[in-house]
Amino acid sequence: MDDRRDHRTEIRDFLASRRAKITPEQAGLPTSGRRRVPGLRREEVAVLAGVSTEWYTRLEKGHISGVSEDVLAAVAHTLQLDEDERTYLFDLARAARPATRTPSRRKEVAVPPRIQWLLDSMTLSSAFVRNGRQDVIASNPLARALHAPVFESGTTDKRGRPNIARYIFLDPGSRQFFVDWEAAAVATTALLRAEAGREPQDRALRELIGELSTVSSEFRGQWAAHDVRIRHDGVKRLWHPEVGDLELTYQSLDLPVSHRAMHDLTLYTAEPGTTSEDRLKLLASLAAPHPQATEPADQPGRAAPSSLAPRSGTDENRPPAP
Repeated sequence: MDDRRDHRTEIRDFLASRRAKITPEQAGLPTSGRRRVPGLRREEVAVLAGVSTEWYTRLEKGHISGVSEDVLAAVAHTLQLDEDERTYLFDLARAARPATRTPSRRKEVAVPPRIQWLLDSMTLSSAFVRNGRQDVIASNPLARALHAPVFESGTTDKRGRPNIARYIFLDPGSRQFFVDWEAAAVATTALLRAEAGREPQDRALRELIGELSTVSSEFRGQWAAHDVRIRHDGVKRLWHPEVGDLELTYQSLDLPVSHRAMHDLTLYTAEPGTTSEDRLKLLASLAAPHPQATEPADQPGRAAPSSLAPRSGTDENRPPAP
């Protein structure tokens, strides 16, 4: 595959898809007569960005190398790109510059012990670290319990390491675990799109995107939308086979594990006083290590351990996915 040609295609499709989303009214242009396309024309983008139509047409064909940041900023403003999309456009421009050396395969970055200690200290929040390819590379016990369907999926790699994108698009059970499956699929694809702009030479990422594109028609459709997301947060609804429905808030935070690779720390927690908090606490108790008792529980001066019987959740369980 010609990397330069492939990269030009990415730039062309991204700019064209964003241009198609902006109506003349949104851009402050007068409208008259019928239009063949709902979005802006190339010449309209050029006028609004302060460049020639010929120049913008060349840019949209993927010739972005050497374009100044001021011009890119003007195009981003005209196309009303959000912060993540703007970052992606600048990443594409950076990747298009002539390489000073042949890029090598990106090495895996080990998670420092201090990061694992941090994760393990969070006992009432599910916490895990993932890289830009959506590999989960470190987690705490509650994360493994909460995301048990992901960790136990046949889509994990040879080391048993989950990949969230592979689970969502290649494991049919993901549609039951993620209640709002389509939203999860859109967000995950947009995160991979941002990583592809940031790391266009990542061979493992290319292989993952190729696998998903080959096997999943849903992924192909989402990938063609050219949506971009770098950080995300919000509310996620999950269905867990042991405790039933959960509505959790989640937050993704940048984690500087290394100066080269992109990692984030993702936290899931529940609103205090809700049923979801009770169920998350139950999962935490089930996931917590239980030291072996060396003395009878009824020994004087020692309190008897409290019992927390696991809830079967059968009355709340959804029927198995067809």
